[in-house]
Amino acid sequence: MRTDCGCGCGGDATRTSAFVRPRFFAGQLLTEDDLSLLVEYTTAKRRLHNRSLYGPGVICGLGVTCDPCGGGTLAVHPGHALDCAGNDIVVSCTERVDVTALVRERRISALGVDCGEDCDDEGGRRYGLYVRYQELPVEPVAPYATEEPCPSPGCVPSRIQEGFRFVVKCDDSEDHRHNPGTRLLATIGDLPRADRARTRDRRLGHYADALTLASTGTGRTFRFDAADAQRYATAFAWLRDNAGGEGPPPPPTAREMTEHVRGLAAAVARFDTYDAAGQGQLRQDYPDLATVREARGALGTACQRLRDADMEAAWPDPLRRTLAHAVVTETAARVVPERGDPDAPLEVRMLAQGTPLGHALRVEFRADLALIREWLLCRLDQAADLADCALRRDVAAADVPAPLPAPPTDSTEKATIAEAQQIAEAATALGTAMMRFLTDAACATLNPPCGDCTDTDVLLAHVELDGCDVVRVCSATREQVLPGGSAYGEWLPKLYRLRELAERVCCQPLPVYRTLPLPTEGPVARPYADGLLGDWPRGGDLEEMLSLLLTPAPGETPPKALHEQVYTTPSEVTDSMQELARLRTQVADLTAAVEGLRSHMGSAETQMTQLKEQLGDRDDTPDPAPGGGADQAPDEAPDGADEPPKPPAKRTRSPRTRNQKPGETP
Repeated sequence: MRTDCGCGCGGDATRTSAFVRPRFFAGQLLTEDDLSLLVEYTTAKRRLHNRSLYGPGVICGLGVTCDPCGGGTLAVHPGHALDCAGNDIVVSCTERVDVTALVRERRISALGVDCGEDCDDEGGRRYGLYVRYQELPVEPVAPYATEEPCPSPGCVPSRIQEGFRFVVKCDDSEDHRHNPGTRLLATIGDLPRADRARTRDRRLGHYADALTLASTGTGRTFRFDAADAQRYATAFAWLRDNAGGEGPPPPPTAREMTEHVRGLAAAVARFDTYDAAGQGQLRQDYPDLATVREARGALGTACQRLRDADMEAAWPDPLRRTLAHAVVTETAARVVPERGDPDAPLEVRMLAQGTPLGHALRVEFRADLALIREWLLCRLDQAADLADCALRRDVAAADVPAPLPAPPTDSTEKATIAEAQQIAEAATALGTAMMRFLTDAACATLNPPCGDCTDTDVLLAHVELDGCDVVRVCSATREQVLPGGSAYGEWLPKLYRLRELAERVCCQPLPVYRTLPLPTEGPVARPYADGLLGDWPRGGDLEEMLSLLLTPAPGETPPKALHEQVYTTPSEVTDSMQELARLRTQVADLTAAVEGLRSHMGSAETQMTQLKEQLGDRDDTPDPAPGGGADQAPDEAPDGADEPPKPPAKRTRSPRTRNQKPGETP
């Protein structure tokens, strides 16, 4: 390993190799460490090849049959097996296995006590009979004296004998096979959430090009051709014959009526994009357009009936229901009036393409873009084998418009060109990112991961006991070693087709959205959006690849569903946190009480100090005697008095002002 550049640069490894073999040379002093390393190296390499190239399971033989003497004994015939650690388990001769004794041994080891006879008298039990690899040190010898400070006492085993033992366990053996769909689900996450994001992406895909053309080609007309004339005639004839009547139409009729309203509204909206001269020329080229006024009336009648229809029953899918509602609302507001709606050219141009854009639909588009972006970022944060290195950066850079509140019912608020362009740009960026992510996830499944080895026991047979007797043995469902390992066994029916699809999907250049070119002059050739309210079928090599990975073949194990791990706080921790919160509350209350006492004590000390000052002033300067002059000595008594005057009594504060703080007015 290189250390001069600090990180294994230049292509060298950054960690020590898992395998190190000894190197011998002339004059070398060999020790037990050198010889042991040689044995460990060859053994570890053999086990690596066994578990990676073949996988765990039975290679041959090891049949399990009933013992001729009956009872709880079985016969295991010679054979060869591999465990998930790559150890060879070889049974060279027929072994008689006492299943009842193994069950008793298992119970004693679990309970820690021998309860005597433990056969189930009522009902049967099912167990799995396993063979387990084990090593035993044998053939001890006395070592020669060495210069080691602490020589080994006594004899030391000189051989390792590879053997086995039989065990019984509950009939829940681990399946080491790997379904490729498991890895795909680990990347895309919960399948319903993935379908929700993908379905919204497909709906936005129907509008991306339409929004781009409607916002960039303002003032341009849309070409009205023979296909539009045919759609006009067919839809108008159907609505003229079926749009009338009283009461709301039933759900099947409402669905068919909505499709015809959308088709006729698109044709009339294309007609409205032309000026007066252009409309006159269209009437000459297509005589059916002479009935445009009657067509507007038929559209108004159909929209009125559809407003009263049960749209939830007609369109159970909420995504298509919003589209159908936009068809009715926008047709009534932009096409039904005699001169159309010249103040809403963007909405008219969207109708002309068969993709109506209402207020409620714009609100949903903004929410869908935020949902798709958040789902992609969440899955990319958890993707462990991402190969599209710039994908996360591109998703994070997508400018998604801010969500809007729910609009009023039948709102016809108009969109701005800037809003339409922002929705179109975000939809194309996230749609391309969605394609890149799914391609990357599907291609990563062609590299199966290494299996985990948590249980090295190899299942030989399923055993059914009735009391102490074995009544049935089944070895048909145990793992069998296949060429390439059991982890690859389920790939055999799909492998060649997946490889063919991978050549066309996985290693191709990244998809890039290209804006539809606008002609420099003349009408814009834009096809009608067929199937907007249909099933939105998925096709192409990538969809076939995903379907092949996720659809189990006959006998194939189903993909393991992804279980999102939810971390919960143990009850002991939550109880301690609640107790700590209560203690904190009590401490805060005590602190507040102490601060209050300190404040009262400070006020009392201030009052005492002021009171002492007042009393001191009174003692130093006594009040003058009654009738005396200002120059009368303090000790002189007034005329006619035999005794000197008594000192004035000390005044106390009234109850009303006793608790009054200094400086306050009573």
